[in-house]
Amino acid sequence: MKSLLGFYPGTLHFYDIAFIHKSASTVDSHGYPVNNERLEYLGDAILGAVVADYLYNRFPHKDEGFLTQLRSRLVNRSFLTKLTFKTGLNRFVQSNTNSANETSHIYGDAFEALIGAIYLDKGYEQTKKFIVKRILTVYVDIHKLEKKDTNYKSQLIEWGQKNKKEVNFKTQDNPGTTGDKPPFVSQVLVEGELFGEGDGYSKKESQQQAAKVALMKIQD
Repeated sequence: MKSLLGFYPGTLHFYDIAFIHKSASTVDSHGYPVNNERLEYLGDAILGAVVADYLYNRFPHKDEGFLTQLRSRLVNRSFLTKLTFKTGLNRFVQSNTNSANETSHIYGDAFEALIGAIYLDKGYEQTKKFIVKRILTVYVDIHKLEKKDTNYKSQLIEWGQKNKKEVNFKTQDNPGTTGDKPPFVSQVLVEGELFGEGDGYSKKESQQQAAKVALMKIQD
């Protein structure tokens, strides 16, 4: 762990909790569940702030729209999950759910929880140093990511306008959602015909997944 972090952890308890998914929760002496959900919440905010600061200084002449899009590509759960596997952090995740595979948000959540743990243990500056020097510089190709358009919904709408096709999205709660099953499901209708379906942990994510499926169908 030290070789990845670049420093020796102080309060190990924070790091232990960072990798405990809620499905593997234990209970503390006061009867409260012990898992990484609170650290994930904290880490999400810290990561967003650090990445925003990094991009603001890295691209001094880019506008707000560019910075926002690039930040969203760096902090979305799918990308964070990939980072967790690239860094080898996935080996530390404790989970009792069947959905613990390479596409599961469990790993992206654990990455954010680790950021929260570092922040509590070492403070903001050390956390920023870890994210920039140990993660972004080593594992992220910013220029490649800059050129990659992952806004599938926008691409699909643009395709519809260009080809004079009506594109509609329908989003609803995912029926029977339990455990780690994504709570939202979306459908893409092109001229009233179902072209794609996707689920996600937010309405936006489910629509992006559905649009991605629709684009693959169109391109076949």
